[in-house]
Amino acid sequence: MPNTKVSCMTDFVIYLGDVITANNIMIANASLYWDQATAPARNRGIPWASVFGNHDDAAFEWPLKWFSAPGIPPIHCPQNTTSYSGEEECSFKGTGRLNLMTNEIKHNGSFSSYGPRNLWPSVSNYVLQVSSPNDPQTPVAFLYFLDSGGGSYPEVISSGQVEWFRQKAEEVNPDSRVPEIIFWHIPSTAYKVVAPKFGIPKPCVGSINKETVAAQEVETGMMDLLVNRTSVKAIFVGHNHGLDWCCPYEKLWLCYARHTGYGGYGDWPRGARILEITQTPFSLQSWIRMEDGNVHSEVVLS
Repeated sequence: MPNTKVSCMTDFVIYLGDVITANNIMIANASLYWDQATAPARNRGIPWASVFGNHDDAAFEWPLKWFSAPGIPPIHCPQNTTSYSGEEECSFKGTGRLNLMTNEIKHNGSFSSYGPRNLWPSVSNYVLQVSSPNDPQTPVAFLYFLDSGGGSYPEVISSGQVEWFRQKAEEVNPDSRVPEIIFWHIPSTAYKVVAPKFGIPKPCVGSINKETVAAQEVETGMMDLLVNRTSVKAIFVGHNHGLDWCCPYEKLWLCYARHTGYGGYGDWPRGARILEITQTPFSLQSWIRMEDGNVHSEVVLS
């Protein structure tokens, strides 16, 4: 895949997985809901990219209480619109990653990608080059997106993905001169190593630490590769709605985003993690902006 370039001065939105809670959706084509989730960026003309989480292509989960008195309630499936093809009746199998991605990348503002076919069923594996509008050929940073699995297959970054990253990084950034920033959904086991036990003491920075890290099922070498690349500055994940901290690990930072949408579990106030890249000299700063406009948890990551 050719490296797509993103202007350094342009706002850019990253949907960090679990864009939809497919296990609650009885519809043949859940792209309708995916489009609703990305609409705020699309309607404002802001480009975006996405990775998959463990709920995006999950099959419908039948509530256990439906199998006791008074039984299964009347089921009213969402209506397909004329712009979405699919069965008229309910569907309980979920919408696959490839179908969701096919629909998303039809939109001009999407910078997402299927990723290499040899990595499927892991789909959203790709790299974007951030460049200055004054010099679009010279990279300021590389953003790597990886599918951490879950839903229709195990929660893991495979050894194949590790090798893909190794080869891609050697291709686009052979001397590790350009800073690299990594995004996937389910945290690696390294997050368990740095997770604060009580509160969020320094050097970690954040505001909520209300649950334990729910990590990938197994490590296959990705973290070993990343910690040995001097160009990697930070990894950003989602998954745990009750965590929003950043903590140092080796020579890089491990960060959570902030639960933004109104789906999923938990009633913590909604917010979003903001990243700011400065070109000269390079710096990566981050903070959390809440739905009410409050800003907190500022941290310099590079």
